This record gives sequence, C-alpha cells and structure tokens, in this order.
Amino acid sequence: MTTLPASGDRVHALLADGTTVCVRPARPDDHDALLRLYTEMSDENLRLRFFAVSRRSAEQAAARVTKPTDSGYRALVAEHGGLLIGIAEYEKTPQQGADTAEIALAVDDTWHHRGVGTLLLEYLISAARAHGVKAFAADALADNHEMLKVFADLGLRTARHFEGPEIHCTIPLDDTDDYRTCVEGRGQAADVASLTPLLRPKSVVVVGAGRKPGSVGRAVLRNLSTGRFTGRLFAVNPAVSSILGVHTYPTVGALPEVPDLAVIAVPAPEVPQVAEECGKFGVRALLVVSAGLDAEHASALLAACRGHDMRMVGPNCLGLANTEEAVRLDATFAAAHPEPGTAGVAVQSGGVGIALLGGLDRLGIGVSSFVSLGDKYDVSGNDLLQWWESDGRTDLALLHLESFGSPRAFSRTARRVTRRMPILTVDAGRTDAGRRAAASHTAAAATTTMTRRALFTQAGITATRTIPELLETAALLHTQPLPTGRRVAVVTNAGGAGVLTADACAEAGLSLLELPPGLVDDLLAVLPPGASAGNPVDATAAVSEEQLRACVNRLAAHDAVDAVLVALVPTAVAAATGDVLIRSLTHAPDRPSGTIAAVLLDQDSPVRLLPSDGGHVPSYADPQSAARALAHAADRAAWLARPPGTVPDLADVDTPRAQAVVAAYLERDPEGGWLDPRTCAELLGCYGIPQLPWAWAESEDEAVLAADRLKGPDGQVVLKAHWPGLLHKTPQHAVHLDLRGDAQVRAAYRDFDARFGHLMTGALVQPLAPRGIELFAGVVQDEVFGPLVLFGLGGTATEVLADHAGRLAPLTDHDVHDLITAPRCAPLLFGSDGTGPVDLAGLEQLLLRLSRMAADLPQLAEADLNPVLARPDRVTALDARIRLLPRRAHDPYLRRLR
Repeated sequence: MTTLPASGDRVHALLADGTTVCVRPARPDDHDALLRLYTEMSDENLRLRFFAVSRRSAEQAAARVTKPTDSGYRALVAEHGGLLIGIAEYEKTPQQGADTAEIALAVDDTWHHRGVGTLLLEYLISAARAHGVKAFAADALADNHEMLKVFADLGLRTARHFEGPEIHCTIPLDDTDDYRTCVEGRGQAADVASLTPLLRPKSVVVVGAGRKPGSVGRAVLRNLSTGRFTGRLFAVNPAVSSILGVHTYPTVGALPEVPDLAVIAVPAPEVPQVAEECGKFGVRALLVVSAGLDAEHASALLAACRGHDMRMVGPNCLGLANTEEAVRLDATFAAAHPEPGTAGVAVQSGGVGIALLGGLDRLGIGVSSFVSLGDKYDVSGNDLLQWWESDGRTDLALLHLESFGSPRAFSRTARRVTRRMPILTVDAGRTDAGRRAAASHTAAAATTTMTRRALFTQAGITATRTIPELLETAALLHTQPLPTGRRVAVVTNAGGAGVLTADACAEAGLSLLELPPGLVDDLLAVLPPGASAGNPVDATAAVSEEQLRACVNRLAAHDAVDAVLVALVPTAVAAATGDVLIRSLTHAPDRPSGTIAAVLLDQDSPVRLLPSDGGHVPSYADPQSAARALAHAADRAAWLARPPGTVPDLADVDTPRAQAVVAAYLERDPEGGWLDPRTCAELLGCYGIPQLPWAWAESEDEAVLAADRLKGPDGQVVLKAHWPGLLHKTPQHAVHLDLRGDAQVRAAYRDFDARFGHLMTGALVQPLAPRGIELFAGVVQDEVFGPLVLFGLGGTATEVLADHAGRLAPLTDHDVHDLITAPRCAPLLFGSDGTGPVDLAGLEQLLLRLSRMAADLPQLAEADLNPVLARPDRVTALDARIRLLPRRAHDPYLRRLR
C-alpha cells in the first residue's frame, strides 16, 4: 500500500515536536529548492551526506528529481511554510538487485532533531513496499551517528557491514508488528505534543466575545474567567476596551503576546480570516465554536490551520475543558463548570456533551478533560484517546462519535488504550433515520450498524445504546473490579425483587447458576430464620446489616460466583434502609473483593454511587440497568483475558498475480464493474479459495462436452447462464439443476439461448454439488472503514433471513473464530443437528483468505460467495461474484492529519 502513489498528492503529518509539515512526491520543479537545501548545509553536514565537502555532488543530487518515477527512482519531500526542509529518496540499481533500492536522506540544518527524516522514511518505506521493494540499502560514514541512529530506531531490523570508514546498512522492509508499534509510538508522541497548546495552554484569547449577555463568545470568556484559568486571558473586540473585566484588543495582531489557544466565536463568514490572522501571529491551536460554515469557508479554515501549523477543535462545538489544577481551563459555553475527575470525554454533539458532564458530576466521577469535537475538521476521537493514554489522570474514556475519519487508525489506537482503561461509547446512527441525522449533523457519511459494531467489538470498546446506559456502565466500571465471568448471584430481601433481577440478568446474557451445597449451608448459617439460599438468595425482610454483609462476603469470595447483585426494597421490618444496608457492604475491613452492584427499587435517580470509607457501590433503580452494566463489565473482562490475536500466515497466496489480474481488468474497464466468471475464478484461485470445478461454454456443444467431463458419480450437472450485470440468477430462472445426459444439457442451453440470447455471453457448467449446509461469505469495501468480511447463512433466502455477522479485515485468528460463532446458524456448523461438525478448519481458511484478498486489493469493492457449501469433509464456494473499482490504497498506519 502507498499513501503517495501519484505525483501531486499531498498529506499533512506531525513531527516529533507536534509541528505540522506537508509530505509530497518530489517534482522536477523542486530542483532549485533542493539545491538551496544542499548548498546551505554546513561543511560538516555536506561531508556526512556526500562523503566529501562537494558542491558538485549537491548539484548532481538536486538534478535527480528530474528523473521519471518509472525509472526506479522515487523521492518524497517535506515542506513547512512553503519551504522545502527535507528529502528522502530511493533508487533501484542493477548492483542492488531487483527488490532492493539504495536510499538517501537529507534534512535542512535548522530542522535537525525534530523527526523530519524519520517521518520521510516512514512514508518512503510505505511507497517502496507498494512498488515491490523489499529492502533498503544505505551507505553512511562511521561517524555519522545521527543517521545511523535514525536507521536503528525505525523499528526494522538493520544489518551493518563495515567497509573502512563507511558502514553499509541493509534494512529489510518487513511489515512486522514491531515496526507498526514503533510507528504508532512516534505518532502518539507527536500527537500529544501537538495537542499541548490546545489542552494545556499558557495563554488564551477569545475572538468574538460580545457585550450582550447571550453571545457565545461572552459565555466562553465568562467560563474561562470564573473557572480560574491559570494562564493569561485576552479578548479581541474592537468596539470595547474590556469585557467581564478582561482587557480587549482590536485585533489578534495587537495582543501583547502570542497566545497558545485562540477561541473563535465570530460569524461563519469571518472565521477563515480570523484563523488566518491567528496563524500569521503564531497561534498554535484553535477552538472554533462558530457554526454554519459552508464548503468554501470550511476549506479556507482548514487550509489556514495546515498552512500555519495549528491544531483545531470544531467548528460548531460546545468547547473544551481541562480540569487539571495547574490549568483549570473551561473554554465552553456550558451552564456549569465541569467537576474535576478522571473521565475523559469526547463528543460530537454539544447536547450529548452537556448530558454527559451533568451525569458524571452527579455520580461524582467528574472529568479530566472534555472536548466537544463538533464537525471534527481536525482533532478527532483518536487524538483524544492518545492524549488520555498519556495525561496521567484519565482512567475512563467516554466517546460519542457520529462519524469516523480514520477508523483503522482509531481501531488500532483503541485496542491499545482499552487495555489500560475502559473505553465506552454510544452507538449513534444505528437506524437509517439516525444515520441520516448523523450525516447532516457532521457533514460526513455515517456507516452501517454492522460495520460500527465490528469496529467496537474488535477494538474492545464497550458500546451502549443510550446515554443513560453509558453512564450506568461507567458507574460500575469506575468503582468495581471486573468480574471474572458471567455467573451472578442475586441477593434480595423480597422475593418479587429477586425474580425481577434474575430475569434481567438472564435477558442480559448473564448466568444464575445453582449455588454449591457447601455455600448454601454457609449462607443459611448467617442469614435470619426463614431465609432461602437458592439463586436468588432470599435473605427475608428481617435481614440486618451484619447478616447482609456476611452473606455478600461469602458469595463474593466463592469461586462459583463472579458478581453479586443485591436487590432491596424498603420494608417496615428491617431497621436499616436500603441505602444503609448497601453502604454497610463497603464500610468494613472485610469488604469483599468481588464485583458488587445494587438495585434499590425505591431509588429516585437511575444510578448513584453510594460512598463509604471502603469504596463505592453502584446502585440502580432498575434491575435491567444493573444487569446491562454487569454484562458490559463481563464482556470487557473476557476481551482483556484473551491475548491479542494474530493474522495467520497463509500458504498458496499469489498477491502479485492477483494485482496483475486486477490491473488488467481495470485497464480494459477503467470504471470497474463485476468480473466475468473466468476472471472471478482466476482471482479466487490466486488466494487458494476452494471452488467447485467448472467449465465455460459458449454453445450447446461446448456445454455437452463440459458436462460429460465434469459430471459426478450420479451423472448430474448444473448449468448457469451468464451475462454482464447478472447478479441474482434464481429470480431470473437462469439456473438449471439436476441435468442428466446430453439431451437435458442441450435443452437447458437452448432454453437459456431462447430467453437470454440477446444478453447471454455464455454459461457455466458445474457438477451437481452434494448435500451440505449452504452458507454465505463475502467482503464489502467500506469507503470509510475499509474491508468488512461478512459471514452467515446462505442460499436464496440469505437476505430475507439476515443471519449474518461481520468483522473488519485483516482478520486475526480470534476474529475468524468470533465470525463463525456469531450467527444464529452457528450451532449447525458444530453438529447440533446430529450430522457432526462441518470442516471448521476449512471454513476458517476460506474466511482468512477472503480477508487477505480484501486487504491486498483496495480495488475489491465487493466479493459475494453464495452459496458456500459446508460439509464435514470440505468447504467449497459454489457461486462467486466480484466487483472491482479503481481505488488506491492508503496505509492506515502512517502519521497523517485529515
């Protein structure tokens, strides 16, 4: 894959210190700029680069950019502020071999030690891989320690060979997880550095703070002032000298110092101009709360940010806040200041943000930092996850994202971060109406429910359906250890409450197992007379604090119980209220170490955290809320307990041949389309995907010969008509089954010819397949999320039954297992009907090979294998359709701003 395959492509990326630079292919007209870069080098750096202080070598190096890229030469340059500051290049030479290229790197003297060379090499490595280069070779002087360190720190294995004063380095370009981790680590450090002026500014200016109490800018300025921001605070308003006690200035350029952060709250048409003024003055970050920008304004705003090295939140947002004591930044127009705490919150909707801030405040969790992303032109949820991972305060991440700019980067970041803290989200846009609303609100296309859920599941993100459910789950994850499984014991002081709670647990996928006899005896020994120790445990209305605590302690400590749910109602018998009873569970040195939650049916608020000296217990008004929260906690525990999956190596895969097949097709049909059966079979064959034997026939005589060759022991064959654009054969009656003998084959072909002669280009002849389970397997290349592998029940009713599951490619060994077991038909595959299991290993291989094909070929828009016949001895695709589109690949692991 390559991010820069064509001349003229430009991307913006972050250096190690958070500076934004532009990376693009070198062009012939870069010659003079490159010559300037070389000639302005110090003599020492010239010596290190060219092995001598040679101006002639500099001229020859600058002239190389005039070479055509098809000569085996490729170069990338970095720019900042319109100036060329670095170049990385490779060239294939006969001396190096067909798959090795010699590389060279040069960086402007004033830009050393900021990561320019490393960033360029990351992009050059990606481009080289896409063009068949498998290794880089480089020569460096032995005293060129900085260059040798750059090579050593890439994350790739480097072999060194000493030749006098020179060192010859060979760097295999293996796409290993170690290399990706290094790239990821550099990207995270750069991201965090770029966000520091935004979230830890030392000075802030509000541009557009008005005199009227109802203005948004004035509200932001008020919150900054009353929130006791620790840095310097300015305002820009040419009409007045001060607002809310803050001195104002007529323009940004008139400020006495360059602020780190500018809050822009001016009418939409004025936003690009203000952003440009901020950039020219040296502002490092923008918070744009203004709404209503059209496409022209949006483009100009983003261009100002990229051109002047500014990160931006917004536009159309509520603002942002950081509750660190050393910062105390509240740049929102919310009605109340966010309470300090440990939850990081990122939302696209300001209304959702206000609801989450209020809920976290009521629970006493509070926030570490809050960012309303709005239309999300720049800073995204992925950026915030990386900030929270490193801020030293956040232990819970809450997200509300209506769209994704780079889902694959987000997924990789989330997989890493969620091993350190829970990541919770509201699955917005689940319905068609919701997706339309999300698209109109964010000016971005929302994605399908299955794709989003696949992303959340694979990344270990806890996805809830509503904001209340998110807060209910956050309350439990914030205060309780994770359960080790799904086995729940219910304790109650009223039988009816216990039944309701038990039902809620079962509906949430939790298990209420029968308690072991020894545990039953222990419970009855501490409970009042008349208690029963089934599950639910009925402690009776007369249970005391001490008795309840002893009962819960024994349950929580027992190996047969993963979590305890205590459901209480107020009675006139017990002296203590439900609150007191629950508080007593944590107010003792013998507090149980297991997962404990409570249901108080008379509770006013949906969820509370009941505090005591020993900790907190989440208390819910509704048993279903408590059970859902416990189920989410159990899911998270299971995800964490499973080691990260690996993408298996596959034998008999011919990626170069597959790429050639795709290229040849798109050369004939530049707009793409559905492949004919022969090309389709050839492409599947490149990945070793098993297919039923077949033959192509363009006349009845050819069909008869093919049938005679392919017929099975029973002598039967199948004939399938084909013409361009035919997708579903059964509704068109374009399939003849159970054909036996020459006469039936001829009659079937003549029938096709009579009905479809003006369309039909030929027919497919196959042996009649034996009986088996008909499945469906396929790939859809999502424009935003990348390839999604689908699997489920197949046959002609596949769309009606809709028994499908999906996972994003590339599939790991864990993903493919989850994909096979997720559909409702899964028990059939494991032999629940008494016929024995199908070839599960073969089924896994088929799905892994589909995944590999989708990951290798970005032009693969759709692949539809239906039916796939699963039998105990083999798995075979009986019918296949593949659609290609002219698309380019983008390396999802490279640092890249949107």
